[in-house]
Amino acid sequence: MTRTAILSALIDEQRGLIGQLTDATEVAHAGRRLWCGRLHGQDVVLALSRIGKVAAATTTTALIERFAVDRIVFTGVAGGLAPEVRVGDLVLAHDFIQHDLDSSPIVPRYEVPLYGQTRFLADATLSAALHRAATDAWTQLPDWLGTEVVARYGLGQARVHQGLLASGDRFVSVAGEGQRLQADLLAHGHRALAVEMEGAAVAQVCFDYGVPFAALRTISDRADATAHADFNQFVREVASHCAEAVLTRWLKTL
Repeated sequence: MTRTAILSALIDEQRGLIGQLTDATEVAHAGRRLWCGRLHGQDVVLALSRIGKVAAATTTTALIERFAVDRIVFTGVAGGLAPEVRVGDLVLAHDFIQHDLDSSPIVPRYEVPLYGQTRFLADATLSAALHRAATDAWTQLPDWLGTEVVARYGLGQARVHQGLLASGDRFVSVAGEGQRLQADLLAHGHRALAVEMEGAAVAQVCFDYGVPFAALRTISDRADATAHADFNQFVREVASHCAEAVLTRWLKTL
């Protein structure tokens, strides 16, 4: 039987999923909390990656080595970089890049040494299935999120995007920093839709092990000076429910 791992950095990003588990067992491993059980008929492990690339890589390795997962999905929040990506939109990763990696002049900027590549692809089949689930969920946004929440955050025109996610060990929250980050990436041929702190590390570990990986991120802010505003509230009221809605639809199709 296929075992699916669902990763998030923060407990509030997947609390709803944990609450739906049946035959649940909580496990402590490598300083992490994990929940094993059944979710909509599927064998799953829910885990907290913690924050940042190193922590996420450790968790991913443990999921593969200790819990023998067959595929990994990461869900959480991100800051929007591309102008068309707005708060409340969902970004499904096509590929991943580490925006804070620079081993030049040994190798070109952003290239991962000894790999000969700057980007790691998300699994195409897994991403396509999640994209279908997300598109369906977003057409019914007010139904499962509530019209009051939709109105409060201005989510009436929320969209689903697919493209490049940039990861780095920095919470981008200074005015102009997001624009500078995007400009630097564009100068090297990389147009990122959003920025976060774990995805590229998970993607690299999954590449090493040959484990399918996909990531979906709800945009909580515009990666600028407003990024800290009501962050925890947004995670609880919007992002956690977005993840639950999409993943529930996806798991029910398996």
